[in-house]
Amino acid sequence: MQYGLLGCGMMAQEHIRNIQLLEGAEIVALADPDEMMLQAAKRLAPTAETFVSLEAMLASSKLDALVIATPNFQHADQLLYLMESTSIPILVEKPICTNLDHVHRLRLAIQSHPAPVWVAMEYRYMPPVQTLVQKLNENAIGKPCIISIKEHRFPFLTKVGNWNRFNDKTGGTLVEKCCHFFDLMRFLSNKNPVRVFASGSQAVNHLDEVYQGQRSDILDNALVIVDFDDGTRALLELCMFAEGARYQEEISVVGDKGKLECLIPGPTRFWPTAELGASPVPKVIISPRIPKGPTEIDVPVDSSLLEAGDHNGSTFYQHEKFLRAVMGKQSVEVTVDDGLKAVVLGLAAQQSIARGEVVELCQDGFSFL
Repeated sequence: MQYGLLGCGMMAQEHIRNIQLLEGAEIVALADPDEMMLQAAKRLAPTAETFVSLEAMLASSKLDALVIATPNFQHADQLLYLMESTSIPILVEKPICTNLDHVHRLRLAIQSHPAPVWVAMEYRYMPPVQTLVQKLNENAIGKPCIISIKEHRFPFLTKVGNWNRFNDKTGGTLVEKCCHFFDLMRFLSNKNPVRVFASGSQAVNHLDEVYQGQRSDILDNALVIVDFDDGTRALLELCMFAEGARYQEEISVVGDKGKLECLIPGPTRFWPTAELGASPVPKVIISPRIPKGPTEIDVPVDSSLLEAGDHNGSTFYQHEKFLRAVMGKQSVEVTVDDGLKAVVLGLAAQQSIARGEVVELCQDGFSFL
C-alpha cells in the first residue's frame, strides 16, 4: 500500500514512523511547502518523492492512501478538495476543521466520496484506554454516570510559523488540543451531548509572545462540563503548565456499581529518565462499590511503539485499523461525523468561555445556539 503524506511536521513524522511498522505499507510521497520540514521527513522516508504542494503530489504519484497532517486551519479545505477531486482513502489529523462554516460542507462532501475517510482520534487507541473500554463493555461498573478527564501536561510546542499560538488558526485550545477528549466523552458514554459550560484563561503560558504584531491568545487552562441527553455528565480539566506530573492523563468513569480509572503517562522522550528512572507504566484501576477494594492492572506499551511516537502506541494501532479499512476488511471507526461533533463541542466550550454562559447544542450535534 503506497502512502502519501500531506504535511511533514512533528505529527506527520510520527505517522511516518508508525506506517513503516506496518507490513506491506510504504511511504512514497511527501508534500510540504516548508523545506526544513520536508527534508526532516525525507530523512525518515529516504525513498519517497518530495513535493511542495498537494496538487503536485497528486499529479505525479499513484497513492493508495493519503494522510493529512498539516496545520489545523488547512485541514477542511484540503479534505474538501481531496473528496471532490479524488477517490483516495484519507486519514485526516484532528481537528477535522476549526469553525462551524466548514461543518455542513464536509458532511455533504463525505456522502459522495467513495473511499474511507478516517479522523485521527488517537486517544481511542491507547492500550490503557482500550482496556478501560473493555471493562466498561464487561459491565464492570454498571451504568456510567460521571466521566472525568484530566490532562496536566506541557505547554504547546513550537510549530512552523507559530500557527498554534492563535485561536483563529487552531480553533482554540479546546478544539486544537481537546477535541480528542470530547470524542472520548462521546465514545465512553455512547450518548449525545446537549449542553456545555466552560471556564478558562491564559494564566501562565505565552503571555509575552507576540508574532508579527499579534499577541498569542491561546488558552492554557480550562474546566469544561458537558451534559448528555441521558443525564450522564462529563468534566474536562486541562492544565498546560503541569509537565511535572507523573501521569499526563487521568480518565475516570463512575457507574452505579463502581469506578474505573485510567492513568496515562506523557511522551517517553520528555520523562527525566536520568533522575527518575523508567517512565511510569499506564494503569487501569477497577474499584467496585461492593466488595470494596481496588484492583490495579498494568497496561505496558511495546517499547518500539513508544519510540515511534508520543501517543502511547495509539498511532500504530489506529493505522492498523485504517489500513484494514482501506483494504475493505473493516469499516471506518472514527467517521467524519465523529470528528465534526468533537470539534463542535470544542467550539461550544470556547464560546461558553467567551460569553460566560451555558451553550446549548442542537439536537443533531453539529451546531449550537
